[in-house]
Amino acid sequence: MILITDGGSTKCDWILLDNKGVVVLKTRTVGLNPAVVQGEELLKRVLANTELQAYHDLVTRLDFYGAGCGTQKPSLLLKNVLEAIFPKANVEVQEDTIAAVYAATTKPGIVCILGTGSNSSYFDGTKVHPSAVSLGYSLMDEASGNYFGKRLLRDYFYNRMPAVLKAEFARRFDLTPDVIKYNVYKQENPNMYLASFAEFIFNPGASRPINAIEINGYFYKLISEGINNFIECRVLCFKEAQHVPIHFIGSIAHFSEDIIRDCMQPYHLSLGTIIRRPIDGLIEYYRNHIIK
Repeated sequence: MILITDGGSTKCDWILLDNKGVVVLKTRTVGLNPAVVQGEELLKRVLANTELQAYHDLVTRLDFYGAGCGTQKPSLLLKNVLEAIFPKANVEVQEDTIAAVYAATTKPGIVCILGTGSNSSYFDGTKVHPSAVSLGYSLMDEASGNYFGKRLLRDYFYNRMPAVLKAEFARRFDLTPDVIKYNVYKQENPNMYLASFAEFIFNPGASRPINAIEINGYFYKLISEGINNFIECRVLCFKEAQHVPIHFIGSIAHFSEDIIRDCMQPYHLSLGTIIRRPIDGLIEYYRNHIIK
């Protein structure tokens, strides 16, 4: 049996296929980003899924594609954890951009991830070429959930958020400075914590009516600045950007499609597909290219 995992910082989707490509199990765990989560916690999170327990000794191949797996040390940490849980499996751990490419296209293109974190790579039709080594949420991750979460928090405390949105933001979240600093600097998964604030952009959920222009003007500016930043750092770095489609993966991309389209026009870029969850595309890739 082949177990495929698309792992983000917030959540991980697991798909178990039999030797004919039939889906045996679909399940989910909490995020398993080895760059920000310690080994014991990674182990605990996988073992907490009771649906997977029945297959620990039956999996012969485990391909994990995840956030935080682009450098050697964290990917090796996660590989050791998974080998301990699935002792008969040949375990491979690769960064999430590989899965994004498999899900999005079989032809040359640039594939971008906009979820809790962000990344990009160029696929030449055969090989995947990363744009740059990811240095994580505090230095990179342009236009990601945690990027927008940080922006919202800064705008709130710097009084740059429209008053009516500021009141709603305070109603929705605990904005006590000590609580924020504790979660960012003391707790695991600060990127996931920061990304939780980004939901406010796409679902302000006001307790009283908010002027649509006020909402759309502020959020449009916020998102477009992030997308432009991402394009300049993570798309235009590829010389092929003007000649191939630009695909996007992840929830942030899914909810920002119109703004992404607007932001791409001045750069003369061609928008490809936008996929919210790549796991279904991975199933088809494995059926067509891996399982014989």
